[in-house]
Amino acid sequence: MLVHHFLENSAARLPDKVALICENQRLTYREIDYLANQLASALVDTGIRRQDRVVIFLDNSPESVISIFGILKAGGIFIILNPTMKSKKLNYILKDSGARALISQSSKVRVVTQAINDTPDLKKVIWTGKSQQTPKERPTAISYHLWNEVILKPNALHHEPYTSNIDVDLATIIYTSGSTGEPKGVMSAHYNVVSAAQSIIQYLENVENDIILNALPLSFDYGLYQVLMAFLFGGTVVLEKSFVYPYRIMERLVQEQATGFPIVPTMAAILLQMNNLSRFDFSPLRYITNTAAALPVAYIRKLQALFPHVRIYSMYGLTECKRVSYLPPDQLDLRPESVGIPIPNEEVFIVNEQGKEVGIGDVGELVVRGSNVMRGYWNKPEETSQTFRPGHYKGEALLFTGDLFKKDKEGFLYFVSRKDDLLKVKGERVSPKEVENILCDIDGVTESAVIGVPDEIFGQAIKAFIVMDNDSELTESKVMNYCSKNLESFMVPKYVEFLSSLPKSTSGKINKKQLQ
Repeated sequence: MLVHHFLENSAARLPDKVALICENQRLTYREIDYLANQLASALVDTGIRRQDRVVIFLDNSPESVISIFGILKAGGIFIILNPTMKSKKLNYILKDSGARALISQSSKVRVVTQAINDTPDLKKVIWTGKSQQTPKERPTAISYHLWNEVILKPNALHHEPYTSNIDVDLATIIYTSGSTGEPKGVMSAHYNVVSAAQSIIQYLENVENDIILNALPLSFDYGLYQVLMAFLFGGTVVLEKSFVYPYRIMERLVQEQATGFPIVPTMAAILLQMNNLSRFDFSPLRYITNTAAALPVAYIRKLQALFPHVRIYSMYGLTECKRVSYLPPDQLDLRPESVGIPIPNEEVFIVNEQGKEVGIGDVGELVVRGSNVMRGYWNKPEETSQTFRPGHYKGEALLFTGDLFKKDKEGFLYFVSRKDDLLKVKGERVSPKEVENILCDIDGVTESAVIGVPDEIFGQAIKAFIVMDNDSELTESKVMNYCSKNLESFMVPKYVEFLSSLPKSTSGKINKKQLQ
C-alpha cells in the first residue's frame, strides 16, 4: 500500500461521503480524488518526475490536502511547511531539498519572492488564493501558474496518473529543528507512514463514522496524520486553520458532531480557562488525544471532569518515528505521569551509554524499533548515522531518540528529559542555535544564549540572554520585534534578559547550566 491509496481506496468504497470540511466547503472522497488527479496530471505534464520534491507552503485549507495527494499521485515527495515560516528558512529548505515545484498562496507572495532567489532546482510555482498574482521581480527560470487554471484544465487526465513508486520510496520529508541550527528533513517512506497510521488507528479504535476536528497545522506531523489516518479508515476531517478562536472551534466541534479531538498542552490550557463550556453538548465526542508535551496531571484531572464520558489518550512521539507510545485511557488514573506503552507493531528499549538495557526504574536513552522508524535525515549522513543505527537484521535501523526515559515493573514508560539542548515549545522542537543566530544578527548584539524555562502552558518557554556592545540602545521590545519578523511565532523568546557577559567554561563555551 502507498499513502495515496488511502484516498483512492476510500473514494472507490465511499465516493459520496464527505471527507473534508474546511472553509465552508464540504468535499467528498470522489471530489478530492478527482482534484488530486487533476493536480497530479498537471505536475507530470510540466516535468515533475518520480521522487521529485514539491513544497507545500499553505495555511490549512482544501488546497493543502489536495496538494498532498496530488503530489503523491504524480510520484513525487511532498514537503509541507509551517505557513508562518520566514523567507530565510524557506530558502534554505528549497535549496536543501532540491524542490522542483512550490505550491503557495498569493498572500505569501512577499515571503516566497524573497525565498526563491538562488534556488536553481525550482522550476514551477503554483499560486492559490482569491487575489492570485505573480511577483514583479522573479527568476526567469521559474514558471508561474494559477491553481484554478491547473485544477480546471480541460485537457488534464481524468484517470489516475500512473506512478511507479513502491513502498520503500519516500512519501514525505518533514523538516524539524536540528541542534546545529539548520532544519533537518526527516525522510518518511510510504511504508513508514502506512505502518504508523495503521498502528495509531488500531489503538484509537477508529471507525468509518469517526469525525475528527483538527485545528493543528498540517506542517506538524500530529496534524498531518489526522488527515492521513481519516482518509485511510474512511472518516471525515473538519480542518480548521488554527485554534486562535477557541469558542468558534468548540462550536464547530459540536455543530459537526466530532468524535475525535487532537490537542496539545497549550490548547488544553486555553480550554480549561474558558467559561460556560458546560452549555455545549459534547456527547458525540469519543476521544481526545494529546502529544507534543506531557499534560500536567492537574490538566488531566480537569479535562476528565469537563469531559467525563471521553477517552483521553496521553501519548509521546517524535518526527523520526511519528509515534512511540500511548497510555491506555483506563490507566490514566493509575499512572497519569506515564506516556504509556509502545504502540502496536513496535518495540522499545531503554539503554545506557554502552548500549545495554537498564533495569526497572533506571534512567537511560529510549531506543525504538519498528516499521515506523523513518529513513534518516535528508542530505545529512553524519547526523543520520548518529540517530539511526544498525539494528538486529541487515538493513534494519534502530532509532536512538536522544530522550531519557525510565520504565516501571509493568513496562509503562516515563519521560525524564532530553539529552541534547533542543527545546519543546508549543509542541514544536526549537533549536536554541537557530534562535541565537537570529539574535546575533541584530545590530548591537555581541553575544546571545537561549535556554528553555518551565512554563505551565507551553511546557517550555524560550528565554534569551543578550550581551550588547557599549554603544547599543537595544531594548526588549526591539528584540521581540526583530524576532517576530525573522522567526516563526513559536520560536520567539518569551523572556529577554540583558547581561554584561555570559558565563563560560574553561574551554570558552557558554555555560547554560549557570544561566538556568
